[in-house]
Amino acid sequence: MSGWYSFFKTVLVRPVVKFWLGVKIEGTEKIPEGGCVLAGNHLDAGDTFSLPSLIKPQVTFPAKRELFEGKGLRDRVVAWFLTAVGQAPIDRSGGRQSAAGLGSVTDVLHDGGVVAIFPEGTRSPDGRLYKGHTGVARLALASGRPVLPVGLINTRLIKNRLGIPTMTDARIVIGDPIDFSAWSGQDNDQKVLRWVTNEVMGAIQQLTGQTYVDVYASRVKRGDLRDADTSRFVLDHPNHNQPVPPRTADLGARTQPTPEA
Repeated sequence: MSGWYSFFKTVLVRPVVKFWLGVKIEGTEKIPEGGCVLAGNHLDAGDTFSLPSLIKPQVTFPAKRELFEGKGLRDRVVAWFLTAVGQAPIDRSGGRQSAAGLGSVTDVLHDGGVVAIFPEGTRSPDGRLYKGHTGVARLALASGRPVLPVGLINTRLIKNRLGIPTMTDARIVIGDPIDFSAWSGQDNDQKVLRWVTNEVMGAIQQLTGQTYVDVYASRVKRGDLRDADTSRFVLDHPNHNQPVPPRTADLGARTQPTPEA
């Protein structure tokens, strides 16, 4: 753990999270050695510092590459801070560029580190759980590391009578590791990526009890579904009626020549 990361975590952030915000955490003993992905729902800005402050390993959050590339003084300070606290740059422009841009984060996993990601990509506009982006699946399949679902409950920041942000009955619940190694090597298959991502979102839903809405939160916040009725997109489970994709070993068996009689 880097010196600056340890300083910010133990001296500045953890006391605020534990004693002022009163956030409780369950399931930290489930975090394995050797690297893993923590994938959680995203309710508010406090999620990004509450989770890493309450677990032992250093946590790397992917941050958009542009934050590391600024030329001005303010941009350089931001880049220094992100680097000091162990954040890794990724390309968030979408498509193949984003897939390639996950390399620095995948390296963290290969080195036995812990990566945290919010698959929804933005904070929930109304407390419901929204469709996940497939970056979490790409990380899991490319690295071979397990995914641990994380449920953030009541972590919205609410101003008290003095106007100071606080939380009420906030909890973080870490679920059991999910092993997707049977699908390793299929991180360019969109159907597999979607299925894995949906499995992760379903596990998060089990921890939080949130209603699942099968559209991206960004569409509801500022896109074509803003102020629209989204009830038609509500599903019991993200992989509702979706078949399990073939495992990599099964695909290999299919390509083997049939023995002659």
